[in-house]
Amino acid sequence: MQPSGSRPVATERSQRGFDSTQTWIFDLDNTLYPADCNLFTQVDQKMGEFIARYLGVPFEYARHLQKTYYRQFGTTLSGLMQVHRMDPKAFLDYVHDIDLSVVAEHPRLAVAIDALPGRKLIFTNGSRRHAERVAGKLGLLHLFDGIFDIADADYVPKPVASCYDHFLRTHGVEAQAAAMFEDMPHNLAAPHALGMTTVLVHSSYVDHPIQLEIRKWAGPPAHIHHMTETLAQFLGPLGAKVIAAKDAAG
Repeated sequence: MQPSGSRPVATERSQRGFDSTQTWIFDLDNTLYPADCNLFTQVDQKMGEFIARYLGVPFEYARHLQKTYYRQFGTTLSGLMQVHRMDPKAFLDYVHDIDLSVVAEHPRLAVAIDALPGRKLIFTNGSRRHAERVAGKLGLLHLFDGIFDIADADYVPKPVASCYDHFLRTHGVEAQAAAMFEDMPHNLAAPHALGMTTVLVHSSYVDHPIQLEIRKWAGPPAHIHHMTETLAQFLGPLGAKVIAAKDAAG
């Protein structure tokens, strides 16, 4: 099953569809909202500001540390906690205090998510408050059954494998009956290994070397079953198809 809006993938991978999906798991940043609204640019700027002030270093050096920790530890916050023993609360409060006027309500996406049969969860490396604010602005918050944020993960971020195990235990999710939507391909490796159906929501936004590598792909790597540039378009026909397939199977 390959809804419109996704790039073609190898036939054997396309056979991994959504007929058995009971739990739909969505990343937040640049996944539930489109990357072209540049919301994460605000977060990115505020991370540099916080690091500069916290460590007493020039902003340019703070930005260097920010990106280095992001690539080395999975998140900037994880690097700050491990290297500098920083308390995460003040950091999260500061970097997520952003202007959401650039985020528009997305009724088409709301209809598509609402039509998906089963539970819907947000799984983010950000804070719960950030997820609630953004999903609320999109008009989606009421559609989700739960949020798993970085505090719930004991500040161990995606793509660390234990983070996904913690998520599955916390929400009672059966990996083989789950699908995960993410904008970072390396964050889908562990879900694939656990048995989830994986969907990469990608864009022209670049904040990590892997996002430049995506442009060179002739096709997705083995741990990505589907790719799309438009989540709402990908999900649009999916709910009805899954329900029909389940009805046909009895």
